[in-house]
This record gives sequence, structure tokens and C-alpha cells, in this order.
Amino acid sequence: NNAFLKKRKSEQVKERNRKDRIEREKEKNIKCPPFFFIAVINASIFSKIVSLNTKYNNYTILLYYFGSTQSIMFCTLNTHKIDMNKLLGVQIGLEDFIFAHVKGIKKEVEVFKSEDSLGLTITDNGNGCAFIKKIKAGSLIDQIKVICVGDHIESINGKSVAGYRHYEVAKNLKELKKGQTFTLKLIEPMKSFEIIEPRSKSGNFAEEKICRGRETLRLRAKGSATVEEMVNVEEKATKKVDDLLEMYMGIRDLELAATMVEAGKGKNNPDEFAIALDEALGDFAFPDEFVFDVWGAIGDNLKG
Repeated sequence: NNAFLKKRKSEQVKERNRKDRIEREKEKNIKCPPFFFIAVINASIFSKIVSLNTKYNNYTILLYYFGSTQSIMFCTLNTHKIDMNKLLGVQIGLEDFIFAHVKGIKKEVEVFKSEDSLGLTITDNGNGCAFIKKIKAGSLIDQIKVICVGDHIESINGKSVAGYRHYEVAKNLKELKKGQTFTLKLIEPMKSFEIIEPRSKSGNFAEEKICRGRETLRLRAKGSATVEEMVNVEEKATKKVDDLLEMYMGIRDLELAATMVEAGKGKNNPDEFAIALDEALGDFAFPDEFVFDVWGAIGDNLKG
């Protein structure tokens, strides 16, 4: 009997220890925050950063970690190149390597506006730095080779637009009259970062328990970041709305597009969507035609 009781007690202790280990592992996983490796272009600075909250905070956090006095223009994911398809946006994959591009050479360019459209698409980093995201092939600006994708627009005809949102800069450019010559002051991002490559996807981070394929960190303008599965239909809707922003307003902003998609969830008709959009983004005063097209794009992708 004593032998049986000792064996039974030993098994109970082992089972209790096993359950304790499982609970400790669960607690460890919950407390472990997502982290990202970040490098500053042409500055030989690397860091491991945790607790990203929103896109608006990321640049402040970067400057805090790196102690750099140079302003960060934009960040790219998994490439040191100036690739506008790889910009830091509303979602970050949990294995992404972030490259921060800082201000480089200043330049001043005179442009004769011979056409109504300049052929520029403007975006910004959400932290006061508007820059050129796209130059339309064959356009007026495309013929001026000194103006490049990635250039920050610092001033237009002597008027500083530093700190302006992308749609404000685009509006100032559209208001320039055809047939006039105007001056752009630009700052290009630093280049020459050829020795650094993105971290391999095979990197071993099993101990952090956060590398799970399609999982992403979702950044929100308000509230904390959340780790969630990437939803393909929402991603498609966001990209379509971003295309409409470029078509109507000459800007690209995936975060703005994602906010508009979020506003369209659960709405049954364009009127309900217009009210929700006005509550969330009333300062933009979007035209009715644009709102209707956005509603159509959201409905086609989320419901179809």
C-alpha cells in the first residue's frame, strides 16, 4: 500500500508540475511583446525596437532609440532601396525588417507648368514629411530628371509646406496656374546602403513565439497596436480605395484608405457610409462622387 501511495503521489506531483509549466509558458507568451529590427540608412545604426503603437509614433520612437538629430522621411519594409511599394503602412509583418530613410541632399528646381497635371502622386509619413511617391511616365515632372521618387517637398514658390499633410501639398501644386514658372525646394533621401540586406525569413525566433506566417501587427491612429491575421478581402478593399485616392486627390495613403474601409463595415447603403465617413474624417470634405465610388469599392471587395 505504501509503495502504491508513493507512486500515486509522485504521479500527482509530476502532473502538477507539468500544468505549472504550461501555465508559465502561456503567461510568458502573453507578456512577450512583438519586436522589430530597424536600421537607419547610411548611418550604421541598428536597433531592436518593441512596443510600436501607431504609424504616427514610429518616427518619434525611432529618433528616441537612435538619438539621431536627422529627420526620418519614411521607412521601407525588408529593403534598403527607395521602393514605394514597400513603405511602412498600417500593417507590419512580425518578421519584417524596417529601414529608416533620413534626409540627404537639398536641391532647388524651377519648373515651367506647361500642362494642367504635373504627374505627381504625393504621400506622407504621418509625421509632417510629405514626399513624392510616384511620377507618372511621360508626364511633365518625369522629364525633369533631378526630381525623383522619395524626394521630400520642403517648399513651393518660397512657401514652406514642411509639416503639411499630403493632400495639402497636392492642393498647393494643383492651384499653380498653367503657363507659370514655379520653384520647388526638395530634399532627397540619403542613398548608398548596399551592404545591408533584409533579415532572412528563416531566422530563428521560436523562443519569442511570435513568428506565425500571415500574422501582422495592425497599427491604428487611435489605440494600441494589435496582432491579428491578415484578411485578404480587407487588404484588397484598402488597395482599391488607395487607388481611388490617387485618382481623385493625387495622393496615396494606405492608413487613410484602411480607415475608410473600417468606416464602411456594417453599413447598408451609401448614405450610412457617408455619415460614418464624415464622423471619422470630416476634415477632408470628400466630394460625393468620390464617396460613392469608395462605397462601391468597399462593397465589391467585402461583400463580393
